[in-house]
Amino acid sequence: MPYLCKNTGAVVDESNGKVLVVQDKNKTVNAWKFPGGLSDPGENVGTTAVREVFEETGVRSEFKSLLSIRQQHNHPGAFGMSDMYIICRLSPLTHDINFCTQECLRCEWLELTELAKTHATTPITSRLASLLLHGLNQGFDKIDLAMEELPAVYSGRFYQLYHRELPQVLKHKA
Repeated sequence: MPYLCKNTGAVVDESNGKVLVVQDKNKTVNAWKFPGGLSDPGENVGTTAVREVFEETGVRSEFKSLLSIRQQHNHPGAFGMSDMYIICRLSPLTHDINFCTQECLRCEWLELTELAKTHATTPITSRLASLLLHGLNQGFDKIDLAMEELPAVYSGRFYQLYHRELPQVLKHKA
């Protein structure tokens, strides 16, 4: 079964422990979630997350890592395809919110501690907020899947490999 790929950006401000969240305008439940949307053909996951965050919130950000992937089949909103939902950790470059009123009901910077325990969110958002809190407190190297671009076997081509950070000694052997 083909996959529909949706990417979302958890934009974390490490200086104050806040994360950027939205409430979708067209959902039956107005739960807090991370901004995101569908990838364009040929678009990398981090690029999609950065673009979607900007389109929905007006906040500019940069890709830091891959955090998590949700795989789901028979999702009613996936046009008959299986659904891959890729959550990226982003860092804010700007903080002023100018959200898209056609897509979003609300947009705010919320405390990660509040997002992790609120009932006004989805289970995946709550779980990811707890994961981000762990990264904020213990170091993001404990949770991040960093991206490394490597040469493909096809001449002149490259691919992105996401994995936990290797010790420097092992990087040179790979």
